Amino acid sequence: MTEITDEDKERVALLRLVTSSKNEFKNLSLEQLSRLQVLVEKKDYSHDKKAHKSKVKLLNKINLRIYEVTEGKGIWG
Repeated sequence: MTEITDEDKERVALLRLVTSSKNEFKNLSLEQLSRLQVLVEKKDYSHDKKAHKSKVKLLNKINLRIYEVTEGKGIWG
């Protein structure tokens, strides 16, 4: 059995923040978004095709939100 690391706990905590509301990423700071991006990128989901696809979608959402925060506006409105 694999051991749960501090990074695993941190990643899960940040993912819970994202999924806990309809505003999702709007509640996270730039630092939290950047950290979540790093933690999700580190996690290997190559053994599970659906999980890997979800990871790619999540990373795209994170990148979009980081862009919105750094540019000070949303690109869609």
